[in-house]
Amino acid sequence: MDMFRNIKIFVEVAEGSSFTAAAVRLGTTTGYISRSISELESHLRTRLLNRTTRRIALTEAGERYLHRCYGILASLAEAEAEASDAHARPAGTLRVHAMASIGQNYVVPAIVAYQERYPAVSIDLTLSQNSPDLLEEGYDVALRLAPNSLPDSAYIMQSLGTIYSVLCASPAYLEAHGAPKSAEDLSHHMCLQVALPVWPSDRWLLKGPGGDHEVVLPSARFKVNLPDAMAAALHGGMGIGALPTLTVISALRAGTLVRVLPEYQLQHLNVFAVYASRQYLDAKIKTWVQFLREWLASTMSTDNAEIQGIVERPQM
Repeated sequence: MDMFRNIKIFVEVAEGSSFTAAAVRLGTTTGYISRSISELESHLRTRLLNRTTRRIALTEAGERYLHRCYGILASLAEAEAEASDAHARPAGTLRVHAMASIGQNYVVPAIVAYQERYPAVSIDLTLSQNSPDLLEEGYDVALRLAPNSLPDSAYIMQSLGTIYSVLCASPAYLEAHGAPKSAEDLSHHMCLQVALPVWPSDRWLLKGPGGDHEVVLPSARFKVNLPDAMAAALHGGMGIGALPTLTVISALRAGTLVRVLPEYQLQHLNVFAVYASRQYLDAKIKTWVQFLREWLASTMSTDNAEIQGIVERPQM
């Protein structure tokens, strides 16, 4: 039995005191209206209407039930309006997941700018190196990195731009050990390793004007799984390492780290926003992804251009 349908029919009959008038308003037959009322009364085990050949009147139980039905229909209308509003107006809590480096350096600043535009949205951000299951763990949007495209899945993926890594070291390390002049010279240096799920940690594929050079790294004295921790090691003069531009740009500006073999780039990664569905997309998810496509692409492009424009400092 469709309770909501029968409740709506009962309200129409009670307000008009007529099966025929209710049938006309609802675009159905008098017989259908009569059967629906009988079905409702049978379910409730209560007579709601007194029927005569001339008129229909509410019983005492019917009057009380009508009063309750008004509240039920009003609550239903409010729930429908709220659900429809979620599609039209960004509001509520948005749960976002991102890898640590892109989260700290790009996603947090993006959230600041997004919430200035959409102050009714609260954002719950989780940073980790794992790739969560959006539905099982309750995330609305995840930012993921991949060398090419992500594996096929039931999720929707939007490309947000590309980041890459550069080789760098501290001025103190280069003063003590000299700067490599070619990719082959790296075998004579302490090359530190970042262990990320998207790249092998024991080799670097350098891309430059002279083509690609694969460098198999010697056994590392230091290996870590977070680029920010690698940056700290490089600042301490431990060796040469590969860091994403988003992690290293502030240090390059300040001169506390220096690019090594600046004609090369490596570890190009595409940035994707991943979410569950395109149909009836919640407004906060839709506006967040659209905002990221504009804001993040522009910011990464500006940073990459600045990285290329930073003049290499003299090295010993």
